[in-house]
Amino acid sequence: MGKKRFGVAVAVAFLALIHVSVSVPFILIHGISAECSDHTNSNFPRLLTNLSGSPGFCLEVGNGKSDSWLMPLTKQAEIVCEKVKQMEVLRQGYNIVARSQGNLVARGLIEFCDDAPPVYNYISLAGPHAGISSVPWCGSAIWCEKAAKLIEKDIYTEYVQDHLAPSGYIKIPSAITKYLEHSKYLPKLNNEIPSQRNATYKNRFSSLHNLVLVMFENDTVIVPRDSSWFGFYPDGGANQPLLSVQQTKLYTEDWIGLKTLDVAGKVKFVSISGGHLQMATRDIVKYVVPYLQNQQTTAKGRNHCCY
Repeated sequence: MGKKRFGVAVAVAFLALIHVSVSVPFILIHGISAECSDHTNSNFPRLLTNLSGSPGFCLEVGNGKSDSWLMPLTKQAEIVCEKVKQMEVLRQGYNIVARSQGNLVARGLIEFCDDAPPVYNYISLAGPHAGISSVPWCGSAIWCEKAAKLIEKDIYTEYVQDHLAPSGYIKIPSAITKYLEHSKYLPKLNNEIPSQRNATYKNRFSSLHNLVLVMFENDTVIVPRDSSWFGFYPDGGANQPLLSVQQTKLYTEDWIGLKTLDVAGKVKFVSISGGHLQMATRDIVKYVVPYLQNQQTTAKGRNHCCY
């Protein structure tokens, strides 16, 4: 081999070492009454990894099922924030897939977590983003007895807010004043209180590359199901016609940057048949997998995500 050809070969090899494309990792955040070790949430990241080729991790919050009910969402978001910052594999950025209540933890991670790696794509499956007007059914487990007793109390008391996760996003249309004054999570997450709006939360959320909002047409857990698209009842009562996301003040006044994302073509409003989180593999392939297949290119110590 001549000196010139040998030099070219060395140069190519050197470039290969400093210019490497790898799959962007993703995390899964499960919903209420669930845990990472259960059948669904242990298999789902593996399925997504097999279909997308990207490494995925389910992030657990505390004791899983019981804490999903009894730990306030502010605390849940703080725990996930610290876990993400400690994971070396996420250091250069990652994607999020969240299920049901886990979407509010995911959004807390995006909006509230300081000095965290960037989130590129966020896929929301049946997320109660605008709140729910009734409490989800719990079941017969031991912690459900405690949850039931808490539900019997005023949902907007400080004690219930500090000990029942769903209380942080229950939004009773006929009690909006109490909701805004005493709910400790969703009003902050959605920048609903005029005197407390935080531009940082909006900037972080509107920095997403893609936001995929999946609503399930026969969902009876997220009430109203349009909350998965940020739609909700107008203030005053649940008997009035639902407001579409584009009719809400959250959208028109762009409190969290949702309109900014939508105008930029970065929001995908997806509606699929089925009950709560009942998603066929073909829909996963169509609506989830493409947003997990982005490549992260590292060259000379810098990272660029290609979308």
